[in-house]
Amino acid sequence: MSAAPATDFCDMRIERGIERGNAAIREALDNALAPELKKPLSMVRVDLLCASNIQCMRIRWLWPGFLAKGKLHVLAGDAGVGKSTVAVALAAVVSTAGTWPDGSRSPAGNVLIWSGEDDPADTLVPRLKVAGADLERIFFITGTRENGETRPFDPGKDLVPLQVAAEQCGNIALIIVDPVVNAVTGDSHNNTEVRRGLQPLVDIGAQLDAAIIGITHFSKGSGGRNPTDRVIGSVAFGALARIVMVAAKVRKAGQEHPQRIMVRSKSNIGADEDGFAYTLEQVEFDGMSASRVVWGAELIGSARELLAEDEPETDGSLKDAPGFLAGLLANGPMPSITIFKDAQSEGYSKGSMHRAKRKIGVIASKSGMDGGWSWRLPFIEGVAQPSEDAALDLATPSTPSAPSAGTELVEI
Repeated sequence: MSAAPATDFCDMRIERGIERGNAAIREALDNALAPELKKPLSMVRVDLLCASNIQCMRIRWLWPGFLAKGKLHVLAGDAGVGKSTVAVALAAVVSTAGTWPDGSRSPAGNVLIWSGEDDPADTLVPRLKVAGADLERIFFITGTRENGETRPFDPGKDLVPLQVAAEQCGNIALIIVDPVVNAVTGDSHNNTEVRRGLQPLVDIGAQLDAAIIGITHFSKGSGGRNPTDRVIGSVAFGALARIVMVAAKVRKAGQEHPQRIMVRSKSNIGADEDGFAYTLEQVEFDGMSASRVVWGAELIGSARELLAEDEPETDGSLKDAPGFLAGLLANGPMPSITIFKDAQSEGYSKGSMHRAKRKIGVIASKSGMDGGWSWRLPFIEGVAQPSEDAALDLATPSTPSAPSAGTELVEI
């Protein structure tokens, strides 16, 4: 009966000699390596591209400042504000080379719509009709046919067949995904899974040079937060999108009914503020009814500032927020954190104070990059005003480092 082959490294050297034993040891180690680590070095290569060989390109806009070709956008808001109807209005503009709300002209293009909430026959096509869309340029993604069987469209698997279908249509300029969470097969609150799910969608937009609009909701109970942070699910939805637009109903002083607005809350490629008011109207046609967007005035300001109007006072006694704020500041500057605390004790919301601040022209100043904000009344000729130093001393007990030259501080 022959002896079992030696497997211990020392035994292998004794049995086979130093040189043959070492060779056997190297072979055993090679066989134990993972397959991807066994590849010869010549088969594995990391490509590097020198920056000097990259040609700079301008952002190519479908709607200047709002919709960029080849980029992912998110349109978020509470239920009932008409997000899907807004998206249909944008699709109608693209399909007809129509006019954007700011008066600029859209290039003509085809539109892909992937909707998991609204039926094309009884909702989306009627809305497109009353919006004046060219229906010959609008296409719905209804599913994927594989081996004679139809299954739901999956952007993770169906990128190539979608490209083929899109190229057959030609000139796809806009893709609408409603809701964008449809593109995520995993946990929509997990950053890694959201990024993995959205990447094929981003790739589709880049390869077709089409702007993508993903529609989603605000998280419940998120009022008062940065609008981009209110997007439901993982922060990756807002982070991966190059532009985030928000739609909301806001009530301004003296208005009986709330106003609908659409405003940019984030942009990595342009201005991240301003927007447009809009209304929804019902239109009767062919015995049916459908809603459409009527665009209103241009809005100036940040999304957080404009959406602050979404916190109307609920009691008639709270209408004098400007007077209350002026009274607080009558004796000099105050830290804004103290103002909010005093206002809350009297029944005024933080949004009320921000609206009052704008109404009476309160000036906000900041003590360095890490210091707190201080508010003071505007300078009135003939009336002594507290010094700026006093405002800064009130804003924070410590003395933080001063901002570098050219730094602009803006309170939000």
